[in-house]
Amino acid sequence: MKIPQNVIDTLIAQAQKDAPDESCGYLLGTDDNVTENYWMENIDHSSEHFSFAPKDQFAALRYAREHGLKILANWHSHPASPSRPSQEDLRLANDPTIRYAILSLLDGEPKLNSFKILNGEVVDKEIHL
Repeated sequence: MKIPQNVIDTLIAQAQKDAPDESCGYLLGTDDNVTENYWMENIDHSSEHFSFAPKDQFAALRYAREHGLKILANWHSHPASPSRPSQEDLRLANDPTIRYAILSLLDGEPKLNSFKILNGEVVDKEIHL
């Protein structure tokens, strides 16, 4: 999956704004190319986990369809931990058709990786930043 720098910049800005809570959303695009971030509120307001509101998920899907885009990845930030899936992330990653991107803000040095997760196991990792 290819994520342009301008989209990465929006993820970093949003994650920094939402910190110390995790920030989250979808990465939308076509084929394997991300074109935009669809930010969603973390309704858990937690620094250790996130949840999307179902109405926001439906709005994101509707927006993607109306604009000829697909949901390529679910993304969230780790304000104070590395860019790798937690045990909870692995347990909740139930869509084998998308990637799971994690933006770490640990030590003030953003790192962005995305993962393909199948049956609770990472089967592929891509480094984006």
